[in-house]
Amino acid sequence: MQKPQYSSALIVGTGPGLGASLARLFARHGLAVALAARQVDKLADLAKQTGAAVHACNAADEADVARLFAALDAAGRTPDVVVYNASSRVRGALVDLPPDEVRRAVEISAFGGFLVSQQAARRMLPTGHGAIFLTGATAGVKGFPLSASFAMGKFALRGLAQSMARELSPKGIHVAHFVIDGGIRSTARPVPDNAPDSLLDPDAIAETYWATLQQHRSAWSWEVEVRPWVEKF
Repeated sequence: MQKPQYSSALIVGTGPGLGASLARLFARHGLAVALAARQVDKLADLAKQTGAAVHACNAADEADVARLFAALDAAGRTPDVVVYNASSRVRGALVDLPPDEVRRAVEISAFGGFLVSQQAARRMLPTGHGAIFLTGATAGVKGFPLSASFAMGKFALRGLAQSMARELSPKGIHVAHFVIDGGIRSTARPVPDNAPDSLLDPDAIAETYWATLQQHRSAWSWEVEVRPWVEKF
């Protein structure tokens, strides 16, 4: 069974966790990698490790996203794999949430996903080839108290993915949504000594993205959940 072949990846919303793990994994598999983030000053080491091109981009800004893809086109690095990994939230009681901050959070978590996916799809449709992966969260299937903005954004992102999968999959574009159901391990959030593997390892999550990317089109997944073995459903 022939596996799909990809050559160039764009990760929008790159930080030291999952985004960095994806960049390193894609680079190890021979993909040219581009990284996009609002603040790029902390991406120099990752870019050096992976040979990635780095682009400053506000994913919720239509013009910024269009410029990002135009720059990739001009450099001959139009991506055939696009991962939307950006999100934002503002926590607090519903009656106290600042509307402007909520709007901003939803724009980054969901509207940015639409803008990036739209630009990616416009380039993938003519060739009938490509993959668009969206990073979701528990909040996209279960809204928690004091977290209305995150639930709104992630529910919208999941709906976008489901709609896109039904529209684009028959045209050769693999759309998948990943429910990250649990906390992700980081230097700021280490795994407790008394609860081994109770946080998601970002490298392990990245491997799941890669496995999904390698799926044959006769058995594509549109949604994949990953959670630590101790996480409650």
